[in-house]
Amino acid sequence: MPHSDVTIIRNDQARGVFSLTDEMFVERGSRADWDVLHSLHYKAEALPAGPQYYRCVTASGQLVGVIVFCPVSLMLGPRHALFPKLKPGGDTHFTNVHRAKWLNQNMTRAARIVTDTLYRGTGVSYRMVNLAMRMYGAKYCEIQSSMSKFNPFDLKAGFKHGHLRQSRAYDKGMEFFQSRFVGHPADHEAIVQELNAMNERLRTAVIRDIRLFYYKHSAKEKTGAKMNKGTGRVDGLSTAMLVRELQQLVFATPVYGIWSNPDVGLQLPDRLPINAFDWQKPGEAFNQVKLKQYTAHDSNEV
Repeated sequence: MPHSDVTIIRNDQARGVFSLTDEMFVERGSRADWDVLHSLHYKAEALPAGPQYYRCVTASGQLVGVIVFCPVSLMLGPRHALFPKLKPGGDTHFTNVHRAKWLNQNMTRAARIVTDTLYRGTGVSYRMVNLAMRMYGAKYCEIQSSMSKFNPFDLKAGFKHGHLRQSRAYDKGMEFFQSRFVGHPADHEAIVQELNAMNERLRTAVIRDIRLFYYKHSAKEKTGAKMNKGTGRVDGLSTAMLVRELQQLVFATPVYGIWSNPDVGLQLPDRLPINAFDWQKPGEAFNQVKLKQYTAHDSNEV
């Protein structure tokens, strides 16, 4: 048949259903779960302080995904834009202490989210995140993710995005790169190749400058578990990793998202089917009828 005679009819209502979600559950996890999947995460090298783990597993015990919650940073510009009353300014010791207490009591951060590659693109990740946040129980949950610009799964989980902000170090970082390198500042391979091609004396001087610049402008190296530990970690970074860290500092524009928990104070089961996400909208309170039915059914099976 000639191509011009072929009629293709698109049916936007037809959607495949990933049947395995009927046998997946969200529950508390452990560091061991993170260790299984951490190599699939783009920030695989370390965990934030005070991690709390949740996971998604199949009925047979196959690990599907892991979420790591942690305490929030006490100072965060994107948060201050959405919560101006939390923004510092003219503070006393009392207000500083009160702010820290309020943040620790009411907010958490979804610091790491990773799903096994076998289950990506199936709708598992955002369902897992939403249910885990409800089970964790904090009033608000934050997320900062560079990947959300390309795969806004967090919006499907119920997060609301703040305004995208350019890195504070962008202008100075561009000036730094352009004064020392010919290649594009965001091209990791080109920058590393230029460094390797320099004579030893020049290379040593430029690497020293990179370490100093990165440490000076990096809040990450002076907060949390790294606070008051000096430049030791930065001094120990390989050249390739040092360049990568600097590029992330200069070019990273992580999306800030916030989720408001409609179930604060609600006692949820220790284990929920991942399809419980579909009982209500991402920002709505848990469907009590469905929850009671599931709890009763689960109790009868036990």
